[in-house]
Amino acid sequence: MDSVGVAAATPEARPGPAWQSKCPWGAPSTTSISCSLADVMSEQLAKELQLEEENAAFPEVVAAAEGPFITGENIDTSSDLMLAQMLQMEFDREYDAQLRREEKKINGDSKVSISFENYRKVHPYDSDSSEDEVDWQDTRHDPYRADKPTTTPRRGFIGKGKDITTKHDEVVCGRKNTARMENFAPEFQVGDGIGMDLKLSNQVFNALKQHAYSEERRSARLHEKKEHSTAEKAVDPKTRLLLYKMVNSGMLETITGCISTGKESVVFHAYGGSATEDKVIPPECAIKVFKTTLNEFKNRDKYIKDDYRFKDRFSKLNPRKIIRMWAEKEMHNLTRMQNAGIPCPQVVILKKHVLVMSFIGQDQVPAPKLKDVTLSSEDMKKAYYQILNMMQQLYRECNLVHADLSEYNMLWHDGKVWLIDVSQSVEPTHPHGLEFLFRDCRNVSQFFQKGGVAEALNERELFNAVSGLNITADNEVDFQAEIEALEKMNEDHVQNHGKKLSTFSSDGDPPIYDE
Repeated sequence: MDSVGVAAATPEARPGPAWQSKCPWGAPSTTSISCSLADVMSEQLAKELQLEEENAAFPEVVAAAEGPFITGENIDTSSDLMLAQMLQMEFDREYDAQLRREEKKINGDSKVSISFENYRKVHPYDSDSSEDEVDWQDTRHDPYRADKPTTTPRRGFIGKGKDITTKHDEVVCGRKNTARMENFAPEFQVGDGIGMDLKLSNQVFNALKQHAYSEERRSARLHEKKEHSTAEKAVDPKTRLLLYKMVNSGMLETITGCISTGKESVVFHAYGGSATEDKVIPPECAIKVFKTTLNEFKNRDKYIKDDYRFKDRFSKLNPRKIIRMWAEKEMHNLTRMQNAGIPCPQVVILKKHVLVMSFIGQDQVPAPKLKDVTLSSEDMKKAYYQILNMMQQLYRECNLVHADLSEYNMLWHDGKVWLIDVSQSVEPTHPHGLEFLFRDCRNVSQFFQKGGVAEALNERELFNAVSGLNITADNEVDFQAEIEALEKMNEDHVQNHGKKLSTFSSDGDPPIYDE
């Protein structure tokens, strides 16, 4: 015995662990185990003590010998396939047991329970499956499938004597009508009545059939409308394809997003791409996409059908052609204004109903509208005289009337006014050209008079200053009556002589011809 050790107790007298003999909350035992220092430092002794503690703490351990995959006398383990199947079955059983424990933990005592039945593993060679379970896929009769109605023979009836049943029998026809509901469109919800012994009368079935047909056509119309029309802040697939082609060709570098929406169009901002031999692409561009629906702006036809430039091509039956003409009309009007030196967007290219122009603004920030900007009295006066000059140039040099001129369609950029939205602009020879001009003069005059410009003319004086006509009427009613008389005279002249020239008398100005 080691000198530092004490006398060791005999194996019969060695007591077990304290938690086996007494309650763990009781007083600790004073019996000491005599051992040497070498035994205390022994690893084997430590492993034995650990094993004893584990056996005492977890007495119920499932024997590993359970399971069909353990080698035995009656099991052939020479086949790798059999071993793989046995291992897979054991793994699936453990997985299913884990799912059951999860179900029990989650459900608890709740009345509403969830099940992981769909996630459990099922094998055709699983011997533990209950004999009471039925696999509906293996049965010849599916209870969820409607029974096919009995067919009526060619003679038109079945049975004999009093049991004759004709093809017009109410029950037979009802079941046939129920089975025919399977032929409805998939979008038409027929419910689960097919799986029941439901009998539909001919009247009800015909009403359902007609309703299903109407819903199918309505769905097709809505889908076609969605695919072939632009909506607010969105484009249809054809418009999106046009924009993709512009980017892929290098004309545009990238399209950043929407900057403005209106009743007739949606405007996007884009960065210009590489310039070509015949086209100069500005650094920033504005893409104007005209809406292909006439729901929000139904009065476009009066601006086009009476314009001799587009009169022969006007067709109210095809709205998409009207939109293309509308975009083409703005392109031609902007070209006239640009040639006359009027500040306006520069046309880059027109593709169907998509018009690409130069961007009025800087760094994706559009120039503010005249109604949104706060100008000093000097700048307001400067803007008024500039607009007066532009209206005269537009009428006399461009042979155009804006027809929608207001503070909403004028931008303030680089200390001057820019005109936009000229798609509705018409020539003075238009049957309503002078009426549109008088309306523009009223909008401009009222805006600048409210803005404090003392030199602003009233609408009648501004009309005479722009058009050069000398209409001397004391009130607005007589003034508009003379305007209508001049329009009627000009319309008769155009119809009789077939010439597009203005017969309005002016102070020495020559007749205005088309370009």
